[in-house]
Amino acid sequence: MAKTQISIYFVCLASSLILNVLLLRNNVYLGGKGELSWSRRAAEEAEAVAEISCSGHGRTYLDGLVVDGSPVCECNSCFGGPDCSQSLPDCVADVDGGDPLFLEPFWMQNAASSAMLVAGWHRMGYKFPNNSLISQLLEDHIRKIHAIVGNAVTQGRFIVFGAGSTQLLNAAVHAHSLDNSSAPAKVVASLPFYPVYQLQTDFFRSLDFQFQGEAALWKNKSDGTSNFIEFVTSPNNPDGQLRKAVLQGPHVKVIHDYAYFWPHFTPIPAPADEDLMIFSLSKLTGHAGTRFGWALIKDEDVYQKMLTYVTLNTLGISKDTQLRALQLLKVALEGRGRQLFDFGYTTMKERWERLRNALSMSKRFSIQEIAPRYCTFYQAIKDPSPAYAWLKCERKDDKECYTVLKEAGIIGSEGSLFGGESSYVRLSLLKSQDDFDALLHRINKLVTKEDGSKSVI
Repeated sequence: MAKTQISIYFVCLASSLILNVLLLRNNVYLGGKGELSWSRRAAEEAEAVAEISCSGHGRTYLDGLVVDGSPVCECNSCFGGPDCSQSLPDCVADVDGGDPLFLEPFWMQNAASSAMLVAGWHRMGYKFPNNSLISQLLEDHIRKIHAIVGNAVTQGRFIVFGAGSTQLLNAAVHAHSLDNSSAPAKVVASLPFYPVYQLQTDFFRSLDFQFQGEAALWKNKSDGTSNFIEFVTSPNNPDGQLRKAVLQGPHVKVIHDYAYFWPHFTPIPAPADEDLMIFSLSKLTGHAGTRFGWALIKDEDVYQKMLTYVTLNTLGISKDTQLRALQLLKVALEGRGRQLFDFGYTTMKERWERLRNALSMSKRFSIQEIAPRYCTFYQAIKDPSPAYAWLKCERKDDKECYTVLKEAGIIGSEGSLFGGESSYVRLSLLKSQDDFDALLHRINKLVTKEDGSKSVI
């Protein structure tokens, strides 16, 4: 009997060992770190879509069109065909808009660290456990990246999240205009200015504020009782210049739009230390479609008014958006920010230099001058790397510069949209490499036609 029990024991032990070996070999751990379970299908689907070749001139997406059961390539400008391999002759260079696709290659290089998979039950409620609408961990990472980059003071500041900077811009105007004034606050900006300032202010048609144009025109006209709200964009969109407020005084409130105040677009001379500063994930990481921005606010009353605006407007920002922003900031913080900003700065600097070289042969077109500056982040003098070229048609006959460029196959943004003269056009340098190459090709053809000079690639 004893021998039988011993035999059974050893058989069970051997079977157990064999089973564990098989489990180890196949990496199966229930509830452990082995093979994926519920997330496997989503991960495999994402990898399968990402691996579809679009010849380097397009992408497939999980939410893209599907034909015959397969995702369809979404081709960049100037390319077509099922796999985007066909170069389209006489293609128009579309450099309107501000999609920051220049950072797409960086995120493809960092696919593993930036990827995220969200469970179907992830944060289904409106608020976090602390009854807040914002992620404390995300707020901590925002404060950390500002500290590392040195572009803004966050100590003693409240933070409000918004659906991109766009929502926060009007939230700030709303907060600054509620002073029980008998007349609406005058909203102003220095020329050329970001068109959304006027478009959004006019769209809401509030009794509390009205857009009143160029800030400098009111510098000596104020009667001392009118309330002003001045937008200051630094570096400026469209010309990339660092700016400060024009108006001063107790009745002036300033909203500082620092969407482009990052080392890949401008040298950082010192941390911004203003009462109200707005930033956007769009121009930091390139994820414009994620729609996430934040405001750093010194005054608690202004903070509460902006928070109320966002809460009533959208009941906070999507938890999925906040999760993705957190994951992206974790990657951006790797190597103390150098990996992301080195890639972005190198790309934008090269594009700026190539465009300047192409236009250096021209007497018909010019772009803005931006001087090298010392950057505290890099601790060195850095060359310009602006997001946009502010191109001017120099000939008197070329009064409508937008039309001149359009006839030459270049679609930019009309200077009049920015409150500027029609002799100016904004050209985006932010888009894909294919978009930039198309722009440079068209610019070279224009310059060559002037006097038969050689093109500069």
